[in-house]
Amino acid sequence: MGELFRSEEMTLAQLYLQSESAYCCVSELGEIGMVQFRDLNPDVNVFQRKFVNEVRRCEEMDRKLRFVEKEIKKANIPILDTGENPEVPLPRDMIDLEATFEKLENELKEINTNQEALKKNFLNQEALKKNFLEVSSTVNTKGAHSIILLTQSILTASSTVMHHLGDTKP
Repeated sequence: MGELFRSEEMTLAQLYLQSESAYCCVSELGEIGMVQFRDLNPDVNVFQRKFVNEVRRCEEMDRKLRFVEKEIKKANIPILDTGENPEVPLPRDMIDLEATFEKLENELKEINTNQEALKKNFLNQEALKKNFLEVSSTVNTKGAHSIILLTQSILTASSTVMHHLGDTKP
């Protein structure tokens, strides 16, 4: 793979490609790494360009991959860096990649949602356990009158805990 420096000799060339072969040709040029593209239509609106939908699809897949990478790093899972770039997929393989990335993103979002629900449930259970232990201790030492007073304070404390956990029900 070559390098592009300002001092290197360059040649300006204009390529005309058939639409059917443009993807393969541009991907091969990208693999070589010795090409820089220049926009010959800077006044054309982004939405009027020919391959804008394909670029958007690629950007969306890139966003999903960054999300998956962030989740992997958050879980402290090592990422193997082979130092190689994968080959450019064929256009028909892009659909499969898109579906795979969509599935991964949805599964990770569902896992995150379930993890938050489990964490909230765990904190609620811990608060109830603490309250139960206090009641049990009081019953063993103080008798029935104190139980009524303690129950009222526990209900107030439970209501406060539930409010802090995001549950607005008393």
